[in-house]
Amino acid sequence: MLFKKAERSRVCLKIGFSAPSGCGKTYSALLTAYGLCGDWSKIALIDTENGSGELYSSLGEYSVCALRPPFTPDKYIEAINLAADNGFSVLIIDSLSHAWNGEGGLLEMQDKAARASKSGNSYTAWRDITPLHNKLVNTILQSQIDIIVTVRAKSDYVINQDGGKTTIKKIGLAPIFREGLEFELTTFFDLSIDHIATASKDRTGQFDGKNFIPTAETGKIFNAWRNSGTEIKQSEEKLSKQTESENKPFPEQKSPSADQLAILKKRRGDEIRDLIHSFGIDEKAAAAEIKKYGNNVSELTEEQYIQVLQKIKEIKK
Repeated sequence: MLFKKAERSRVCLKIGFSAPSGCGKTYSALLTAYGLCGDWSKIALIDTENGSGELYSSLGEYSVCALRPPFTPDKYIEAINLAADNGFSVLIIDSLSHAWNGEGGLLEMQDKAARASKSGNSYTAWRDITPLHNKLVNTILQSQIDIIVTVRAKSDYVINQDGGKTTIKKIGLAPIFREGLEFELTTFFDLSIDHIATASKDRTGQFDGKNFIPTAETGKIFNAWRNSGTEIKQSEEKLSKQTESENKPFPEQKSPSADQLAILKKRRGDEIRDLIHSFGIDEKAAAAEIKKYGNNVSELTEEQYIQVLQKIKEIKK
């Protein structure tokens, strides 16, 4: 046991991005990772989204490890340790939410434990599951490489009235993971539907009160803070100043595979069902409105999809 001089350069960063689907978590994480290490070959990505993490492979030659159900904590831990053992500098976990509410994740494990117990008490079942959760979180925090986690956020819709025009905006609520994750990380960002990041928790002090689109510059700012003995004053102007190519949060992607289209269809279908349920909208009328734009939701462009959401809201039972 000994004391040593504190050195910020020894810190391995743990960064989080939280948002509903379609807000740019994966792309933001990739650009931030590149800013951290400056070498795409040093970036690894754990993909729980059936290949969606590979849609941005045109950015650079990063490596992907695909996780399949069941999404147990042990599978995540094995992949995290594998990334560290193979010499990667930055690991992206996309997404951590599957370890919580995915097939075979912690919530499902807790439910099975409760049903298997004599008492059927769901609260006491956490005694067996909480150590598994803690083991996963501690593996992330103690890993000797930089780690960026993405987590899904519960989504809701707000109605805005502007000059007689009604618009619907999707907003993110709480991250889909056990409460308190954001307090464990170095910095935790919330992303808006417009891909704007705000730090809900930031130990570096570099992002407090700033609203910006994450780019490679974001990772460079983290590095500059880590490698300097004094606080670095980064102006909001520098955070938001990006080149024309960097300022495109969603570059043209590869054509999705059949599996990826199925995932996209399900996500958008879930969002529309949530909207219909929340506002008491007639389902047949909503389906008829969708057919005006295409046969299924997954074929719509992002602009068409927003238009569909707006039109559906105008339908009354």
